[in-house]
Amino acid sequence: MPLDANDREILLDALADPASAWSLGAFGAAAEFRRGQDEPFATLEAGRVGLRTARGGVVLTLIETLRPVAYEMPVGDGWSHAVALCLPATSLVPPARMGFTEFGPDAEALDPTRREAVSFDLGLGLSPASVRIRTDRPAALDRLRAHRGSASIDFDAVIRPELVAGGADLVVAGPLGRIEMLGGAGDASGPRAFVVPKILLRRLTHLATAPIPVGLVPVGHLYPPHPCRDAAGRAMPFERARHDAFQALLARWGDRDGFALKAAILSGGPRPAQAADRWVRAIERVAGAQAGYLAHSR
Repeated sequence: MPLDANDREILLDALADPASAWSLGAFGAAAEFRRGQDEPFATLEAGRVGLRTARGGVVLTLIETLRPVAYEMPVGDGWSHAVALCLPATSLVPPARMGFTEFGPDAEALDPTRREAVSFDLGLGLSPASVRIRTDRPAALDRLRAHRGSASIDFDAVIRPELVAGGADLVVAGPLGRIEMLGGAGDASGPRAFVVPKILLRRLTHLATAPIPVGLVPVGHLYPPHPCRDAAGRAMPFERARHDAFQALLARWGDRDGFALKAAILSGGPRPAQAADRWVRAIERVAGAQAGYLAHSR
């Protein structure tokens, strides 16, 4: 089903929530945007859905073929949750360029003052995203231009030093928009980026444990606030409102059979007849982890 008005409203509400985080990219190469609770931000020009801070920004393109897939996964004695932002695999086309390529000034930069900075595509060959580095510093431009045409770039040896020095930005752009990290190394409290060559070599679209329907490819994620973890992943007192909010997303965008199974486990009622495969075992673990918290909350 195409993305409807209610889906769009939910996603826009999440964009306005500083407790939510977003990622765009491919499995093994992505950028994440998060902002502090009281961090100053600016909205984008008319016609662009997103926001930016002094550390980076995000712009979203909510196309009709976007399919949100909400899910929970067991992690240790707890659980994680996310909404995978998926597109049909058939809609993703191979990148037009391979190898380290200079694009020129970045006219799409979220901050107008960065639109004269020169952008380079890392040439990772990913359909879901173009990973880029951008700078307007002459010395950095000279160093990067020396790699033009290279079939592959050592991210840690070539790209990361430019980012850490603060003179370059990391940009991940794809069919659902872009995320920018403005200089620095990035951290869990704000924009950050990941490029992991070992994962990229496997050419996977997602974790095998993530219940993504066949034919769909995650090109981004929404991470709503977790009821037991803060933005840095530290344990915090259980917040029932956060839990209930994600259960509403799970009911709307998740697997219906899995949602019904977890509800039956938590209520102690009769369980639907389902084979005890890895998906069922994962739901059982999540239900077990949540049961204790729910028993002591209202």
